[in-house]
Amino acid sequence: MSLTGESLDASLTVSDLVRSVAWYVDVLGLEVDRRHEREGKLIAVSLKGGSIRLLLAQDDGAKGFDRVKGEGMSLQITTRQDVDAIAASIKAQGGVLDTEPTTFPWARAFRLRDPDGFRFTISSVPTR
Repeated sequence: MSLTGESLDASLTVSDLVRSVAWYVDVLGLEVDRRHEREGKLIAVSLKGGSIRLLLAQDDGAKGFDRVKGEGMSLQITTRQDVDAIAASIKAQGGVLDTEPTTFPWARAFRLRDPDGFRFTISSVPTR
């Protein structure tokens, strides 16, 4: 049987939850959907933006605080919005792009990283 998904949500373990939430809200433009606490302590935050769902969880150090995060993976966000306007907004909020918006045969896209090094590609809806 083949898998046919409706969406793919991501969960990222971050080194500084408050800093990361600020980056995803202020720089990327996502919204806080829900805060998750355990015994009065903030342990994770659910974010949303359109059909994007992202859970940021505070690293508890169980696997060592010095482990590298964000290496070897990239998450792609596809949007019908103006990719150049999104990139300009990110830069206006202090965000740094890895690549400027570029036109490819299939879409227009740019790349950036969050404070822990998780890579994102933001691209327009593919042209056919």
